[in-house]
Amino acid sequence: MHSTRSARGPRPGSSTRRGTRSVLALIGACLLSSTVTGTAVGEPSADTGFAIPFAGAPAYEHVAPTQMTGPEQLNQPLGRARADEIAGQVGLSSADALTDQQYRDLSTGGGVGGNPEAAEVIDACVRILTNTVGRPLYSQVNGQRTPSVLAGYGLYVNPSGLLESPANTDAPTRQVNTLIAPGGYIGTWLRNNDAVRTLTALYRSAYPVQAVYGFAAQQISGAAQLVTNTKDGGRAEVGMSMAPPLWIVNFALIYVLNPSLAAQMPAYWTPIPAQVADAITASPSGQVPFGDYASYFR
Repeated sequence: MHSTRSARGPRPGSSTRRGTRSVLALIGACLLSSTVTGTAVGEPSADTGFAIPFAGAPAYEHVAPTQMTGPEQLNQPLGRARADEIAGQVGLSSADALTDQQYRDLSTGGGVGGNPEAAEVIDACVRILTNTVGRPLYSQVNGQRTPSVLAGYGLYVNPSGLLESPANTDAPTRQVNTLIAPGGYIGTWLRNNDAVRTLTALYRSAYPVQAVYGFAAQQISGAAQLVTNTKDGGRAEVGMSMAPPLWIVNFALIYVLNPSLAAQMPAYWTPIPAQVADAITASPSGQVPFGDYASYFR
């Protein structure tokens, strides 16, 4: 597929390799990295109600999910047609994605230099960020194996039954940083498995600029990693993964891995019930037992 020797792809030793290294340094945003760049909080956007840096780059804010307006939209996935449309708006196309075989290899620990343990982390990250209708996560809650679907809230339930933001330090979507660091596992795997062109496409998309906003947003969000929205004078909380820059960063990364999986990301964001948001914010770990709060979710 995307060979470094193809007519459209970069050639070994070209300046594109520098761009690839930059991409690898930024990839942690997908999995909600703890390395951030300081940016002051600004005024809420008139259109979305998210403030800078949580609103992301103004040119792309409209691309991110809007607040749901009816119960039928709760935790609904994008669908492939909408995913392809969004990809085009952020500078990507399905031609930039890994081949089916490359994605299977990456997600199972195959390919040149593959590692099954690293693949499990990557797979967990994708499952958390696509936890929409038809894609439940299962956790032990009060001794019972319990399904949950909460991606639209920007939350998930970890295997031990704790409710948290995907940006929580406990989450695979945060712990993956050791794999995506420059010179780390993911960068090495992509280079060894003929995926430089995919990285180059990602670097040329909206991903890098949105990653900067996402990094800044995480820096000022404490253990809870929730975001406040004030559209139309109201006030609502949602998990960090549904803030425009982080959602777009995650979308771009999942799309270049597998467009069909990006189509499973949430199409709308939903306010976290106030009692639940207050409890997560008050928790020193940013986690609360899901069993104590499951009744608040629809």
